[in-house]
Amino acid sequence: MTRTILESKTKTAIIGFDQPFCVIGERINPTGRKKLAAELEAGDFSTVEKDAVAQVEAGATVLDVNAGVVYNSNPNPNETEPPLMRQVLELVQGLVDVPLCIDSSVPAALEAGLEVAHGRPLVNSVTGEEERLEQILPLIKKYNVPVVAISNDDTGISEDPEVRFNVARKIVERAADYGIPAHDIVVDPLVMPVGAMGTAGLQVFTLVRRLREELGVNTTCGASNISFGLPNRHGINNAFLPMAMASGMTSAIMNPVALPVGPAKIAEKRAEVEAAGIALPADMDDETFCQLFGLGSTKPRPGKEMEAIRAANFLTDNDPSGAEWIKFNRVPGAALEGGRAGGRRRRRA
Repeated sequence: MTRTILESKTKTAIIGFDQPFCVIGERINPTGRKKLAAELEAGDFSTVEKDAVAQVEAGATVLDVNAGVVYNSNPNPNETEPPLMRQVLELVQGLVDVPLCIDSSVPAALEAGLEVAHGRPLVNSVTGEEERLEQILPLIKKYNVPVVAISNDDTGISEDPEVRFNVARKIVERAADYGIPAHDIVVDPLVMPVGAMGTAGLQVFTLVRRLREELGVNTTCGASNISFGLPNRHGINNAFLPMAMASGMTSAIMNPVALPVGPAKIAEKRAEVEAAGIALPADMDDETFCQLFGLGSTKPRPGKEMEAIRAANFLTDNDPSGAEWIKFNRVPGAALEGGRAGGRRRRRA
């Protein structure tokens, strides 16, 4: 049975066909997050700290760390990214003890991360491009770590799933030439947006089955890609993840956190409630208001995708007796009333 072993200082995460789905938290990434990018360039790591803790609390078992900031003062990532990667990794390791995924397109940044990472991190990533294979696979062998293999090559990203499968097979075979076993290759078959390609979901499910059955490798993906550009993205993601899991996908790089409801949304809803003539207690706090009117929470909490994943773990027997599902749904402070476990207590004769 294929198992990819990741380690932190004291904890182990296993990606495998017979294991609970591995959630790799994606939030520590400045791509598309201008505020975070500006903070990192200024040496402000407050958002990184919050994101690291919140993702682990929401259920991430691995954290992806990307330090790909394009500095205004120096646009050369080969110079700026390696020291920043080292700094961010050391910070995150001081806050949470989970295995890490070192994420960069800059080989020097990957090696800088590997030099300071505790345990056995995952490297993200290698592709089928010749230059990338020659740069990354020797690093993987040198540090004896697993790697994400993305199914594109020098011709780009193909819409043909057969081409993407062949790229994955090429990477697995080239890795074997370096003495890297298939269980240390986690293939990303590339999830296309279903809004742009109606067969995107079916393609992924078919590819994942083939990757498992023919190459014997674990798989991952950027889970939110499937819903890009569509309304109610969480609804699509919540359906996609269990279906991908049932097809054999063993991990995903994703956001496990439902982001807090902001003051503007709360104020807007309060105005709607008042306009409807609903009288609220003057001392009702924002958190109680959000819970009462279904807005969510003012605090980070596990997202709906985490609920779908935990349910799927239970249904695929990767959560024995549903222990984690029950724990996930337990209401803090709740107790069984009158000692009953359900139903009415029988009267004595």
